[in-house]
Amino acid sequence: MNIENTQSQMRKGILEFCILSIIRRGEAYPSDIVEEMKASNLNILEGTLYPLLTRLKNADMLTYRWVESNSGPPRKYFSLTEQGLTFYRELEATWNELANAVHTLATKTESMPDSTNQNPTF
Repeated sequence: MNIENTQSQMRKGILEFCILSIIRRGEAYPSDIVEEMKASNLNILEGTLYPLLTRLKNADMLTYRWVESNSGPPRKYFSLTEQGLTFYRELEATWNELANAVHTLATKTESMPDSTNQNPTF
């Protein structure tokens, strides 16, 4: 088995939740999202981020506004819609359930009962 592939799949599974977590706190510019993800040791490329932002915008989870820039073209700042906030809260609840379940399983120290000594259930 390839550990890098498994790690990559785990990160992909939480990417949307992490990005929405950043945007939930206030308007976010894509390169700021990339930097915050990197600072949290969750590297993401802009080539991965932009399609995800577009998909979330098309699903009415995000909206954006253009802001003029003194040092280049206008910037697109993303924020959550009401529907996006509801979606975020559902993802947050799911994440908490999963994190608690994984923590319970990963930290359990007792061995499982021997299934050969139990009566079968029909």
